[in-house]
Amino acid sequence: MSHLMKLGGAVALLAIPAAALAQPVDLTARAMVEQRKAAPDGTTKITLAPAARVTPGDRIVYQLSYRNTGREPARDLVIANPVPANLVYAGTAEGSAEPELSVDGTRFGRLQQLTVRTADGKVRPALSADVRVVRWRLNDPVPAGGSGQVAFRAILK
Repeated sequence: MSHLMKLGGAVALLAIPAAALAQPVDLTARAMVEQRKAAPDGTTKITLAPAARVTPGDRIVYQLSYRNTGREPARDLVIANPVPANLVYAGTAEGSAEPELSVDGTRFGRLQQLTVRTADGKVRPALSADVRVVRWRLNDPVPAGGSGQVAFRAILK
């Protein structure tokens, strides 16, 4: 029996410092599935397609696009996206800045810096499967009318 699963759109949120709340920024999330095809030269070509229906083991790319719809530069923007429970974080997507990661939604850093407390009270290094939130801090202001994109990869459980 084939296990097909519908993968809904990503639930992304834009966190903005209180002083910047008046900055109008649109955020759009898309889930894409990696498709591998053999090329005539013997290599494998990877393309992205909308993730309308996916099966366990499929590689997903979450693309988060942002656009400043205001008249002034948007400053100090933070884009955060929870990793859905049916996915395992698999790294930064090609062409995207490296995100900060969190296993609990409060402490962020690189995966090698994070730890997880186990049920028996011991602490162990965090694994990709422990990542619950992915976030990017945009260092540069987004000019009026400006846009960009960040993305991460995941694997369907």
